[in-house]
Amino acid sequence: MPKNIKLIYVTSSSEDEALNIGRTLIDERLVACVNIIPAIRSIYRWEGAIEDEKEAVLVMKTVGAKVGAVTKKIKSIHSYDCPCVVVMDIINGNDDFLQWIVNETA
Repeated sequence: MPKNIKLIYVTSSSEDEALNIGRTLIDERLVACVNIIPAIRSIYRWEGAIEDEKEAVLVMKTVGAKVGAVTKKIKSIHSYDCPCVVVMDIINGNDDFLQWIVNETA
């Protein structure tokens, strides 16, 4: 089984912004796949106020070696001052799919 495969969770202000981020990361081979959930509702505290906003979510698959570059790129093109970028380890799965992630980010 391929090792050090990551799942990255990111929120964005809109589906259009999510599409821009996703396409950019795919074009630059920083991630192998991006799933976009176009409409979620987020409630959070920001700068002392409770916010209630519509957002979109990106779920991306990549290799550990690309996480720093993915985070840097997202921060450079994202509309938020402090974008949510959360990385999770994929500890198991379809070996063929995990190898595909490795191949597509090479």
